[in-house]
Amino acid sequence: MPKPVIVSAVRTAIARSFKGALVNVASETLAIEILTEAVRRSGIDPTHVDDVILAELNYGGGDLARHAAVASGMLNVPGQAVNRHCAGSLTAIANAAAHVGVGMERVIVAGGVQSLSTAPLMKWRVPGSGPELEFKEPWIPPSHPETPDAPTMDMSITVGWNTAKKVGISRQEMDDWALRSHQRAIAAIDEGRFTDEILPLKVARADGSVLDFAVDEHPRRETTAERLAALPVLHPEIEGFSVTAGNSSGINDAAAAVTVTADDYAASAGLEVLATVRAWANVGVTPADNGIAAVNVIGKVLDRAGLSVGDVALWEINEAFASVPIAACRAHNIDEELVNFSGSGCSLGHPISASGARQVATLIYELRRRGGGIGVSAMCAGGGMGGALVIEV
Repeated sequence: MPKPVIVSAVRTAIARSFKGALVNVASETLAIEILTEAVRRSGIDPTHVDDVILAELNYGGGDLARHAAVASGMLNVPGQAVNRHCAGSLTAIANAAAHVGVGMERVIVAGGVQSLSTAPLMKWRVPGSGPELEFKEPWIPPSHPETPDAPTMDMSITVGWNTAKKVGISRQEMDDWALRSHQRAIAAIDEGRFTDEILPLKVARADGSVLDFAVDEHPRRETTAERLAALPVLHPEIEGFSVTAGNSSGINDAAAAVTVTADDYAASAGLEVLATVRAWANVGVTPADNGIAAVNVIGKVLDRAGLSVGDVALWEINEAFASVPIAACRAHNIDEELVNFSGSGCSLGHPISASGARQVATLIYELRRRGGGIGVSAMCAGGGMGGALVIEV
């Protein structure tokens, strides 16, 4: 059977939702840009692309993958929408690898797009109130049936706090992790380590000027231990609550994609192989244990790949909340120095549907700089799910 390999990997810079560089850039535009660039970087003739699989969330239906294929001139290429919440783009890549690995398809572009800034809005107001109390907020369908210990619209409790409480993670530990995340992200930006993976975008602004957007917006240079410690907890009414805005991920817009093909096709076409997809896995847990899904899926994917923790050179474990990678490192005895080496959700931000593909792209380029090795991308996902992917450079 052919081996699924990755021959291009690219992402946009990550913007702050609602006030950042991509505030007026539609998800469709991001999808077109990232698809076109993934194919261009691969060196593959666009007519050889068999499918496009893009994760998307909060758009009220539709199929961004097919939209982008048509808009890019690939009229004969179908498109598939994937939604596994935070792990959506990891699932998109895994689905592409599965199709290629059994010989059903030859070339698939897979990834994810997130534009919370332009997501559909829903209107609501308190019953009996006047129109002055009418609100608009992003349309986000519930990820699971709500229970008192697992709110569907407040992941600071369902993921961040429940994980910290279950594992016994302190506020200090989470703040320390978040501080290091910002420091690492800033260092990566300053050293130019993201340059190869980022597609610069030209963004039209309201005043008619054009912004060259190529640097992640969310990392804060001014972050210090003292500033993190001074932030109020998000739920002071809950005894012992320790989750703050500082040790949580950001709310962000971005897109990321990879091109997956068969190793024999890549060889015959003279393509440069960036990585081989070794394994993937998904798990489900009780929604109140959502953050623990990242712990469980790591064990499952390593077992499928026939690997141990010691075989892994680098890890990306998404910082939906700082408690999640801390719990995973503790459970599997993972060296924290090898985890989120260039920052993650707390610093770079968490563009939900694009985060998995962003992690894979970052792993590929960093492993190449280091001479190769095994990389694991893992994360929890809304509704009590987890996803992971193993690559080898």
